[in-house]
Amino acid sequence: MPLDPVWKAFLDQLMAQPVPKLWQLEAAAARGTMAALMEAVGPKDVTIGQIANFSVPVAGGDIPARSYSPIASGSEPQATLVFFHGGGFVIGSIDTHDGLCRLLANGSKCRVISVAYRLAPEHRFPTAVDDAFAAVNWIETNAAQLGVDANRLAVGGDSAGAALAAVISQMARDTGGPALGFQMLLFPVTHIDAQTASRREFAEDYLLDANTLDWFFSQYFAVDADRASPKASPLLAENFKQLPPAYIMIAGFDPLHDEGLAYAEQLRGAGVPVTLRDYPDMVHDFIYLQSVLPQAAEALAAAAKALGEALTAE
Repeated sequence: MPLDPVWKAFLDQLMAQPVPKLWQLEAAAARGTMAALMEAVGPKDVTIGQIANFSVPVAGGDIPARSYSPIASGSEPQATLVFFHGGGFVIGSIDTHDGLCRLLANGSKCRVISVAYRLAPEHRFPTAVDDAFAAVNWIETNAAQLGVDANRLAVGGDSAGAALAAVISQMARDTGGPALGFQMLLFPVTHIDAQTASRREFAEDYLLDANTLDWFFSQYFAVDADRASPKASPLLAENFKQLPPAYIMIAGFDPLHDEGLAYAEQLRGAGVPVTLRDYPDMVHDFIYLQSVLPQAAEALAAAAKALGEALTAE
């Protein structure tokens, strides 16, 4: 199937701009570029029930978090998704994914808590993993004061954030908690050094390219051997049994397509319920482009619906 024509026109226009590519920038400048892109094409003016900003204690300090309650939510504890933003562990923020989290909260009728794990290169692997796991544990421990139903807790994210969600699901199983009811993995990185057909075929010209992936990972890892750790590459874990049910979204023109598919197959082979949504004419993280692509809204709504159904099922 060819690339969606609306996406192709947008991508051609974007790639023709006389500006440096992400991988040609310093991290701070790249963060600004992503923020500007999300401001231009991301979800806007999404009404939400309530927002609360707070801090989560982690090793070495505190990290920001933001809670989103859906429209018309009551005062009772809510099923909750702990969300980790994408950006290759280097860029992205709570603010770049604010509209996305609002839509997820409203569409799922669940609370969403977005966590700002610390970024590379200032904080290299495994800081992001440690921050994410500490945040999920802290949210479970403090569920009552946060309005969270600790018995209906999920993790999720997009791209690098989806990798964190997959890793946290494995860590929670291996350490005896928190008890997670669902994992939402949107375009996940599951193998840092994957040698797949999609990595080769879409190595350039599709926004997320090989140079950008190399740029992300070279800043995230201080030690090359860490790239094969299951805490970085969850596809390399030895055990996929007894993990939470998963919703995995992949895209046909995404270099990460095949490793996302491989992760779904590993989970299914271990008896884990998996809903796999493959969008063959789309690119990596197309759900951002709510103002450009009708399919973006439809795909995100489907993911939110699945989240809500999973956490509210009797």
